[in-house]
Amino acid sequence: MLALLLHAHLPFVRDPTHARPLEERWLHEAIVESYLPLLAVLDRLARDEVTTALTVSLSPSLGDMLRDRLLRERFAAHLDGLEALAARERVRVAGNPALEEIVEAHRAWLSEARATWNAIEGDVVGALVAHARAGRLELMASAATHALLPGLLPTKTGVRAQVRLGKAAFRAQTGLDADGFWLPECAYDPALEPTLSEEGVRYVVLESHGLELARPRPPAGVYAPIAGEHGVVFFGRDPSSGRQVWAREAGYPGDPWYREHHRDIGFELPLEMLGDEVGPHGTRVSTGLRYHRVTGHDVTLEDKAHYEPSRAIARAREHAAHFVEQRTSQARELATAMEATPIIVAPYDAELFGHWWFEGPRFLEEVFRELARRPGDLAPTTLGGFLRTNGAVVRAEPSASTWGAEGHRSVWIDERNAFVWRRVHHAHAALERLSSSREPSREDRSDVERAALRQLAVETLLLSASDWPFILAMRTSEGYARDRLRRHSEDAASLVRALEHKTVDAGAVAAMAARDDLFEELGDTLVEAFASTAK
Repeated sequence: MLALLLHAHLPFVRDPTHARPLEERWLHEAIVESYLPLLAVLDRLARDEVTTALTVSLSPSLGDMLRDRLLRERFAAHLDGLEALAARERVRVAGNPALEEIVEAHRAWLSEARATWNAIEGDVVGALVAHARAGRLELMASAATHALLPGLLPTKTGVRAQVRLGKAAFRAQTGLDADGFWLPECAYDPALEPTLSEEGVRYVVLESHGLELARPRPPAGVYAPIAGEHGVVFFGRDPSSGRQVWAREAGYPGDPWYREHHRDIGFELPLEMLGDEVGPHGTRVSTGLRYHRVTGHDVTLEDKAHYEPSRAIARAREHAAHFVEQRTSQARELATAMEATPIIVAPYDAELFGHWWFEGPRFLEEVFRELARRPGDLAPTTLGGFLRTNGAVVRAEPSASTWGAEGHRSVWIDERNAFVWRRVHHAHAALERLSSSREPSREDRSDVERAALRQLAVETLLLSASDWPFILAMRTSEGYARDRLRRHSEDAASLVRALEHKTVDAGAVAAMAARDDLFEELGDTLVEAFASTAK
């Protein structure tokens, strides 16, 4: 059986203090390039009665942003701007047949995004839930702010809070209870299993060596789930299907006919032609309108050939057929060597499909259509669906692992970002102490003290996100990551001092809450989850 899994996550980038913050474009780009195209794919498959079984993990911080009224309004304005730019481009390229075809393909893409956005009334989470209730996909929860859970082990209450609040936020956002839980960065340590089990997590996914190096060694490797000592079920990532899609040059997205991600008209046209698709002070930004194809990995950006939409779509169909054929052959070979039903688990970042790989959503659609054309060869399944019919038959302790470089935690804990963890652990220790304090009792705290404690929980959660050390390690938006780390750390420290000295300023707390309004629906649950007595 084949289990395709998309992990949907973005850092919490909401910023009401600026009209058009650059980082909010990360969210807008993901919606228009990945999430809306995915929903359009699911709608078409449902219309054509094609059997679909897809697992999607939704991080709570992303779910919160997708449901935020301000961000939805800003996305609608972003989509307006892209459509206006594409309309101007249609006029500009008139008379150039190659560019006319490319611009029309982009206008069709934006038109479909607009139709999907209007049909779901801007509610991406609600649309995913509708498909889940119809049985086409299964939704998984994740940690509250996508924290690297093994990095929080020195503050075990912080681990529990991330899991508990992650599940609570998922329930508030979707109305569903999730048995599955996506471990941020696929990061696992054996010390996590008791907490996962106690918090009602039934199954998770690990990087390949998490199962391959389990003790005792599972006879089926990553192709059958195992059960840990505390009853949590562990699935392992299939390395073969990962390489075919993830590999930088050999993977499908690197095919010469696919659209080149790194050439965008936002960096090429004169500023006056870009209209509002320019950042503050004339900063150039990606527009999503890209007119060239990969061409070849040894070809410079300046020498890339023009994109040919029809050829790219044809390649997506060919690659989908190849992917299904490879997985089918793989499943047949596994079945001859296994007594249990083999499962091939293929997890990917959701943003790979559409944002990084423009044709990715079409590839996913064609995979399900190809599976439907070959009934009996290889059936799609969700992880929960597989467990309901097969279960885990081997008990073993998985190995510590991540899906980061080299398979361990060095991406998030190294010389470039080690300082992050001192701040994270100090904030957690203070929050745990204050939330557990009996002086005054929780019932006797004033409204402003409760608000301050709640905001301290929010700042601590945001400080703990794995995104910041990752950005520092990758050396991409380092300035932004350092600014966010500084702000959340300083705000947490000021709240701690105010609470300890009984000098809480209601106005200052309200200003923080207006800017960082994460998980408003959870109320005082945010603080209670950090109390050291929480069980």
